[in-house]
Amino acid sequence: MVLLQGRWIDPQRRDLYFVFMRTSESDLLLRLKAVASPVRLAILGDLKAPTINYPPQVDGDPVADGICADFIRERLGIAAATASRHLTLLTDAGLLIATRKKGWTFYRRDEDALRRLAADLSVSL
Repeated sequence: MVLLQGRWIDPQRRDLYFVFMRTSESDLLLRLKAVASPVRLAILGDLKAPTINYPPQVDGDPVADGICADFIRERLGIAAATASRHLTLLTDAGLLIATRKKGWTFYRRDEDALRRLAADLSVSL
């Protein structure tokens, strides 16, 4: 047990720990976990230049709407379920923006969120 903000918390119960953290700290931790994967970093890197790294799409503008999840999966050479999990983690962390169009999901970087993450890291360290 650990004394945290006047309460005893079981360190194995990380979900309880986040309840007592300041929101900005837990948000930063979520974003750090999202980028703590070579695959997710590759996705963010590839989406920085979508027209260069991906083939033309029939639906959805690669810059305005993003890149179809299938193209992201194909580029990485991973299963659809694996790609979906990585994309969901990045979207939940606020680093990607998902757009639904004609039954497909397109992903693009949230440049403002990525700049905030970089700024938060420089302040936190």
